[in-house]
Amino acid sequence: MKSCSFRWRQQFRRAYPEEFLKKSDARGKGEYHIDFVPAPRITEDDKINDKKSLQRALDRRLYLILFGDSYGTRKGQDVWHFPEKVYKSEETLRKCTESALESVIGDLSHTYFVGNAPMGHIAMPPAEKNKDTPSFKRFFFKSQVIATNKVDIKSKDFVWVTKDELFEYFPERSEYLTKMIIS
Repeated sequence: MKSCSFRWRQQFRRAYPEEFLKKSDARGKGEYHIDFVPAPRITEDDKINDKKSLQRALDRRLYLILFGDSYGTRKGQDVWHFPEKVYKSEETLRKCTESALESVIGDLSHTYFVGNAPMGHIAMPPAEKNKDTPSFKRFFFKSQVIATNKVDIKSKDFVWVTKDELFEYFPERSEYLTKMIIS
């Protein structure tokens, strides 16, 4: 029985040339060896602290916040806020979120929504100065800008900020944002 399997293996065995077998021994020793130098993580936009650019803080996540009129504030009182829209007639909260983001950045072909459910919400009591607005809930969805370095933002003013910089714009919500945003 053993001799039969031995003959069968010998019959279909391949004989490789010596120079082919020696190629694997020479791996990493030839002229083709290239020294890889990674691109720097600190960009020109980091050096000048350009918060309107996506080409900064490349090792961190950036969050888009807008300066302008926000729901729950008095008319004409501009504040920093995330892209937002009042939920009225959309099928789902996700559709409402897509609509809100589309009104700010236009084309959504370079965005990816992480899931269909909000990542968090916060109950907003009526502002002391603005008793006309009833209490409401503000839902947060996570989305990512992918495959592009430039987005045309339609707003009075905007910034792309890291998590640490986010607390400078929302100091009263820092505890909540710390719990909601993991990294």
